[in-house]
Amino acid sequence: MELQSLKDIAKQMMAGNKGLLAMDESTSTCNKRFEALNIPQTEEYRRKYRELIVTTPKLEEAISGAILFDETIRQSTANGKLFIDILKEKGIIPGIKVDEGAINMDGFPGEKITEGLDNLHNRLTEYYKLGARFAKWRAVITIGNNAPTSGSIKANAFLLARYAIICQEVGIVPIVEPEVLMDGNHSLKACADVTNEVLHTLFNQLYQQRVNFEGMILKPNMIVPGLESPQQDNADAVADATINCFLRCVPASVPGIAFLSGGQSPELASERLNAMHVRFKDKMPWALTFSYSRAVQQPCLEKWNGKDENVAEAQRLLYERAHINTIARDGKYTPELEHQMA
Repeated sequence: MELQSLKDIAKQMMAGNKGLLAMDESTSTCNKRFEALNIPQTEEYRRKYRELIVTTPKLEEAISGAILFDETIRQSTANGKLFIDILKEKGIIPGIKVDEGAINMDGFPGEKITEGLDNLHNRLTEYYKLGARFAKWRAVITIGNNAPTSGSIKANAFLLARYAIICQEVGIVPIVEPEVLMDGNHSLKACADVTNEVLHTLFNQLYQQRVNFEGMILKPNMIVPGLESPQQDNADAVADATINCFLRCVPASVPGIAFLSGGQSPELASERLNAMHVRFKDKMPWALTFSYSRAVQQPCLEKWNGKDENVAEAQRLLYERAHINTIARDGKYTPELEHQMA
């Protein structure tokens, strides 16, 4: 393990007020989003959409790293230039999603376990040769009837830790993503309690599997009430619950935390990130940024709608959404920015 190299990459990923762009939707997820907008669900349209993203002017001003999917890391623009080369020329570090999705966990009704550990070392070695310098693995934790169980939390944490050490052995920075889902009617406190247990268990497993905390990035959920909860707490309450939990659970040696958006609206994801920086900016030992997918891309995708004539306007919306989150990372976001962007 070249620890200094891992630390340098992680530092670059967290630099300035930039964030990470999660453009790693699986083929099925991407097709589902296309279907909702009546965009043809073909490889060519997925390629055109990702070309739109990577060629967005000034994207590098707001984005330090982009998480790709296996299909995407091998794709090229219409004139034959590899997407990964375009990203590198912009100074955006390429990354790769390596988990193979969550399936039902045998013996644990209603809970999920993530696949993809088989042959992971060889896959990561190939991705490194292709140019990837960080990777991502997502575990899914559901709050529901008698869930999550400690057994499912431990199993997912163990797999995240094994993935992370394999990444570091290959020279790739692991993004470790234990997502406590927003689905359900649970309270903010219930999410806080589960997230607390998940993070304590995760870092215990990472330690036991000899993962170097200085060469990894954490990609957690914000602590929020369930989408169907009758009480939707404000941004300050979300910020307080989230950062106080992280201060208890996340070692100071971790260089950065990059939030998933998890189904939040673009506006809420920005407002909540901003509140954390306003309230805790001088108390956080790690960099705190964004690694959003829909919360950055959705306005762009809706505007593009599969039509070439909409590319320039869609790219403008993508850049503006990413740029707004850099302002939130600086603690200077206001709702008025949304009206200026429209």
